[in-house]
Amino acid sequence: MPLMFDMPLERLLTYEGRNPRPQDFDDFWTKSVAEMETLGTDCQLYPAEFTHPAADCYELWFKGVKGASVHAKLAVPKNAGTNKSNPAIVKLHGYSGDAGDWMSKIAWAAAGFTIAAIDCRGQGGKSEDVGGVIGNTLHGHIIRGLESQFPKDLLFRDIYLDCAQLTRIVMARPEVDPERVGCYGGSQGGGLTIATAALVPQIKRAAPVFPFLSDYKRVWEMDLAQHAYAELKEFFRHTDPLHQREDETFTKLGYIDVQFLAPKIKAEVMMTLGLMDTICPPSTQFAAYNKITSKKSYVAYPDFGHEDLPGKEDRIFQFMLGL
Repeated sequence: MPLMFDMPLERLLTYEGRNPRPQDFDDFWTKSVAEMETLGTDCQLYPAEFTHPAADCYELWFKGVKGASVHAKLAVPKNAGTNKSNPAIVKLHGYSGDAGDWMSKIAWAAAGFTIAAIDCRGQGGKSEDVGGVIGNTLHGHIIRGLESQFPKDLLFRDIYLDCAQLTRIVMARPEVDPERVGCYGGSQGGGLTIATAALVPQIKRAAPVFPFLSDYKRVWEMDLAQHAYAELKEFFRHTDPLHQREDETFTKLGYIDVQFLAPKIKAEVMMTLGLMDTICPPSTQFAAYNKITSKKSYVAYPDFGHEDLPGKEDRIFQFMLGL
């Protein structure tokens, strides 16, 4: 195995993270979830142009927090019925992406799963970004709202809630057993998997893949504020070049740091990662993994980074068959 650039595996398994946790973190998320829950589980469904003999496919729309219109793709097994017995999956996409092609949903539907895949607001799909922030937002969404005095203006707070709300909508469907729901995704989707499983503790299985959005200060200290995390560097360069507000900035980022949501997870978790990942360093991923108190396991690829991991999709599919 090549020399690791981060930490040896034995240290990764005990690493607890560097980013500061806001003192009112739990209260912040309790109030945020309560706000989201007042929106209920109403949605609008429109038949998709795509058709397949194994699934009924729909464009799904709902109103998220702050009034945003949020889009997802929904595939329901043919003749699913209304006896609330089906398992379901919520699929969460990578940074700047979208819900993906319909064919990526069909294997799940053919196996009897209802599957929903979100378009994160303001990214590559159809969901609405209601905006309204001040300050630098160059390169990404981590820093969007960071200059507001109110943490609820952080965009990823709203994205986490959108994912949780979609999950509750799926759980309320007539064919879905709410006790048999899982979620998964890679990179940003991995971070969103952790956040969603934390905010919807009824989720039974979660499979994050090299999760993003964890332990921002560790990323900064490793000089890896580039690629997916480049906006951290741009924020300081444009907004606080002398780092006079560095502690304040990382503490505020703590509200959307998934390592602090991880202890709320009740689901069984299987995390997959590459130990040579220079985009989302393994230590940042283990900062979240090590805080999960439910049943958990990890699959580590020693020679791989932030890239396609052979066998990953098959393993996740088999894991979710246990729902």
